[in-house]
Amino acid sequence: MPVSSFPSDATLADVGEFPLISALTALFEQGEHVLVGPGDDAAVLRIRNGHVVVSTDLMVEGRHFRRDWVPAEDVGARAAAQNLSDINAMGGTASSVTVGLALPADLPVKWALDFARGFAAECAKVGASVVGGDVTRSETLVIAVTVLGGCTVSPVLRSGATAGDVVALCGRQGWAAGGLAVLGRGFRSPRVLVEAYRRADPPYDAGPVAAKAGATSMIDVSDGLVADAGHVAEDSGVVIDLRTGAFEIPEPLQAVGSALGADPLQFVLGGGDDHPLLATFTRAKDVPAGWTVVGSVLAAGDDGPRVTVDGAAYEGPVGWTHF
Repeated sequence: MPVSSFPSDATLADVGEFPLISALTALFEQGEHVLVGPGDDAAVLRIRNGHVVVSTDLMVEGRHFRRDWVPAEDVGARAAAQNLSDINAMGGTASSVTVGLALPADLPVKWALDFARGFAAECAKVGASVVGGDVTRSETLVIAVTVLGGCTVSPVLRSGATAGDVVALCGRQGWAAGGLAVLGRGFRSPRVLVEAYRRADPPYDAGPVAAKAGATSMIDVSDGLVADAGHVAEDSGVVIDLRTGAFEIPEPLQAVGSALGADPLQFVLGGGDDHPLLATFTRAKDVPAGWTVVGSVLAAGDDGPRVTVDGAAYEGPVGWTHF
């Protein structure tokens, strides 16, 4: 059934599972690497060379997003972006995506279709095809995404940082956290921060560029800068020291910090959902254009691998945790 034939007020219970699946898959264009797309028991893809990289993420309504805060197209874009960014962080490029949707029966069909449009538009930014998925009924709206991609060079892991490396960041950081703080207090401005929370802007080209430039480690900053830098520190057995003087605090974050009586640097150090990349490089001159050096890698001492800020332990919020 074509999308245009659904009544504007139709719910999923009105439409049914298979007409919904047909309408959703019609919104997803297929790339030339797709031999068999949605509709069979599994997709079939061409793999030409390099390494295959895979990542999976979940989004749960009420925990990761609220429908009254984030429009359906933006939820779709966010769901795609957080997965595409994981492939980016390995130095790869995403090619194929599957999406599973657990949906309430009274959810408007329009919401599901708008979600798919936002999801497809975000995937199109990197040339990825939505090659399959699943739909089921649930009291809670849940989105499960798996993305496959490829690396033409060796994937960049979290475990390669060594003492003497420099730490660099690419992409905006702290904007989504500022937007969440605004929404959490019932406001809608500064609008630029609210929009940043609703829809991320990952630097999709930066991962492969960093890999070719010799990045020794890399990570997608999804939960918080200090928290995710901690994963690199732990896996590499080093200390990551971040320098606050390296971060430019944009005016909207300063305004929100002033209005809420908070240090805007906390949004940068502890905020998630922007999906910039954090990487280490052997020398500062290896850092590609568009990246900013924000710290250094030190040998771990008696306190073991950890993250410090300006040489000291950081006492502020470090990022999101699920439990």
